[in-house]
Amino acid sequence: MDIFKKLDFFKHLDDKQLALLASKATFKKYTKDSMLFFEGERPKALIFLIKGQLKLYKTDPKGNEIVMHHFYPYAPIAEIIVLEDLIYPASAIFETDGEVIYLELSSVTDALSSDPTLAFALIRSLSRKIRHLEQVIHMNIVLDSTARTARYLISHENAFAQLKKNLIARELNITPETFSRILKKFKTLRLIEEKDHRLIIKNREGLQTLYEV
Repeated sequence: MDIFKKLDFFKHLDDKQLALLASKATFKKYTKDSMLFFEGERPKALIFLIKGQLKLYKTDPKGNEIVMHHFYPYAPIAEIIVLEDLIYPASAIFETDGEVIYLELSSVTDALSSDPTLAFALIRSLSRKIRHLEQVIHMNIVLDSTARTARYLISHENAFAQLKKNLIARELNITPETFSRILKKFKTLRLIEEKDHRLIIKNREGLQTLYEV
């Protein structure tokens, strides 16, 4: 039951409500490179990531992978798709071993009817997803590779401890070679430095000028 208290969706519920949800939940473990779901599948339950790292991606007509988002514990996965009874618009794969909670939608709607604060938690979660999607669209349509990298460095400074450089390059939809060249240029300009295999921002304002208009 304690694991539910770490999820924004449910942290406002009392112990009785949490116990009810826990009794209806299914826990499932996955190994690295396992698919959580495929694009085009219809969801059967709400999913919450509690362990591991999950990648959400699409494949364009040319076969190129477009990374939409990375998920970390303790995040809901594609909750709006379940609530709207839609099909998954992208695929999700584990980049590490992981574990999720499956929860039937009826269990959540029962909790919603008994606690309005859960509805506000849902709204906040969806709002964060919308803002992230807006950033993805802006980065891939408006900004060039240098500007995308600069913005990513500013927005995801803490991610460097969890993501390898080639994974960041894939999320930015550029090649690892291009990403390395851009980082080298940033180091030459003293915008960043690398210490103990971690990137450290040295000039935040300088990076911001590369993508702000």
